[in-house]
Amino acid sequence: MSIMRILLTNDDGIESPSLKALSEKLSGEHEIWVIAPETEMSGCSHSVTLRESIRVKQRGERIYSCGGTPADCVILSMLGLIKGTVDMVLSGPNFGPNLGTDIVYSGTAAAARQAVLMGYPAIATSLVGYSSPTYNSEQDLAFALEFIAKNLSVFKGLASPDHFLNINFPKVLSHQVRVSITFPSIRIYQDTLEKKLAADGTINCRIGGPPPESHLDTGSDYDAVDSGEISISPILIHPMNHRIENKYRQAEIWPGNHKP
Repeated sequence: MSIMRILLTNDDGIESPSLKALSEKLSGEHEIWVIAPETEMSGCSHSVTLRESIRVKQRGERIYSCGGTPADCVILSMLGLIKGTVDMVLSGPNFGPNLGTDIVYSGTAAAARQAVLMGYPAIATSLVGYSSPTYNSEQDLAFALEFIAKNLSVFKGLASPDHFLNINFPKVLSHQVRVSITFPSIRIYQDTLEKKLAADGTINCRIGGPPPESHLDTGSDYDAVDSGEISISPILIHPMNHRIENKYRQAEIWPGNHKP
């Protein structure tokens, strides 16, 4: 395997032990840069900072914390924080799943998407079983890191300008685990609203509820991890839906002069 210059980022923050572990795993063979949010940014989606300055602090050799979002981390890196171009961007491993429509909200996925938008191969990785009673922090994380390290050249060879990879590791990991190429599932969110009235009349709102479920469609990412398999979903960055487009072309839309 040839030496790569790799950017590591996440949405769990610069202090994430999985980020540090991945850096240590890859630094023996590759040139590693770490640029990650200074605090946890889970659920920030693809938010970018446009009207304010972004605070950046150097934490070590080629290690920086960023006062912005995961997407900001990638943008700043590619615009000059990293000297030269990178060969790959790795986002994660995230503590918790990023399955199906979770990727709409995920800062982990957004960092990978931003990298591809700027012309760089990217992978988002997540540990589905992190909060599970069966999760073995040392064993399962070590296997996930080994999987990433051993497949870097394969994934780089398969990269294209139209997609990033979203990888979810199941609750139990071993060398007998299977790999499935999947599509994103439809997640079922059961959010609840918690309200608390303050003395000054302010209503303080908090979103709660149980963890989301998923449609158990055969071949989906949720189906794979539910079966104990590693899910690899190539995610297109172009938001197109040709079947729906054709329905609108055939509809009668005022004033009637739209192009069919």
